Amino acid sequence: MKPIALGRKNYLFMGSQGGGEAAAIANTLIQTAKLNNVDPQAWLTWVLAQIADHKINRINDLMPWCYVGKPA
Repeated sequence: MKPIALGRKNYLFMGSQGGGEAAAIANTLIQTAKLNNVDPQAWLTWVLAQIADHKINRINDLMPWCYVGKPA
């Protein structure tokens, strides 16, 4: 819970509302990957490589809990 509390204070100084929201989204993605025992950098790299050709109705396949290269 500590990283979330630190992030919450840091979002006040992001420069703009949009910047704070983007940082919050990025932090949420990274923390979700960590909670699922997935290396966040490897998972995000994999998602960015897959997303261009991925069907919108199959978005759940890109979630950290569906990632195949699991060990963090």
